[in-house]
Amino acid sequence: MAGSTILMVDDEAEIIQLMSIYFNNEGYKLLQASNGLEALEILQSHQVDLIVLDLMMPKMDGLQACMKIRETNSIPIIMLSAKGQDIDKISGLSIGADDYVTKPFNPLELIARIKSQLRRMNQFNSVSASANEIYIENVVINIASHTVTVDQQEIKLTPREFSLLHMLAVHRGMVLSMDRIYEEVWNEPFMESKNSVMVHIRKLREKIESNPREPRIIKTVWGIGYKIESDLKARGE
Repeated sequence: MAGSTILMVDDEAEIIQLMSIYFNNEGYKLLQASNGLEALEILQSHQVDLIVLDLMMPKMDGLQACMKIRETNSIPIIMLSAKGQDIDKISGLSIGADDYVTKPFNPLELIARIKSQLRRMNQFNSVSASANEIYIENVVINIASHTVTVDQQEIKLTPREFSLLHMLAVHRGMVLSMDRIYEEVWNEPFMESKNSVMVHIRKLREKIESNPREPRIIKTVWGIGYKIESDLKARGE
């Protein structure tokens, strides 16, 4: 993961200067922007492995930038904000952010979260090209290419959404608890993180279910967690 390129988007130059020291120690290449518009311009001309995106910025804030990025790119995004309320975290996660860190933060915590995201992406990218596809109803999960199609149309998933769907698909028929899902997908202790799991499940349903309000694929097992039924087969089988 050394050599990865991190785009840090924040209008507080002091924070970027501080993190540049830690990035340099980890062998990361740093690109920087002071608002969402600058970030979008950089993404057009540079290969970026991960984005650290502040929420409150001039010209284009983090929420707007995240939504724009997610239109074409599934690159991991870690949101930064001085706001710590659950509603702000949910807003960031619901529009496509993969993780959320509240300011003021410990630089080592941010580095740990960056490593976690990069490690997950590296695992997906290193999967053998001959890996099997998983078929569920009208959904096809291609592990090798890290893509998902619904009715033969590719849909855009964030790395975390893909990881969550893949985990549920591999364990079809099993009820996976929220804490197990969080600890495996987020790669960190659960610590009352139900909202994060629920938000990502809702976003997944919006993307793969024909009727997200009455999901056929990802089922809720109340009081426990979620599962994909084992008897669901690819259409046409």
